[in-house]
Amino acid sequence: MRRHAQSGFTLIEALIAVLVLSIGLLGVAAMQLRALQSAHMGYQRAVVSLAAIDAQERAWAALSGDASKACPAANTVENGWLGNWFGTLLFDAGSDIGGTDCDYTVTVLWQEDRYGTGETGVGFVYEFRLPDLDP
Repeated sequence: MRRHAQSGFTLIEALIAVLVLSIGLLGVAAMQLRALQSAHMGYQRAVVSLAAIDAQERAWAALSGDASKACPAANTVENGWLGNWFGTLLFDAGSDIGGTDCDYTVTVLWQEDRYGTGETGVGFVYEFRLPDLDP
């Protein structure tokens, strides 16, 4: 009587292959989730930079509309700016516009709940200067 050699996969080999494949797929899913989180954080940073540039544009508009050609006060620019940008597009965490004379500093702080362990949100600081047209 002759015995045939076994050929093909055993059930244990197949289960091990499925286990290795599922661990790999879990890793791919984790990377995809991290990529989505990073893309959202990048989107929010782009919106924050647009908000800071909008503050500069509002200061320019206030300067051009003022007959005395004096640089507008920072709180004059800040009043409408905060209402338009924060609450709908961004969640404010203490943003403001400060400045003396014609030098302005726009600080934008926003809430980001997607940071991972060890990461912190850093505020966006944008500085600009308007020309002093006051005679």
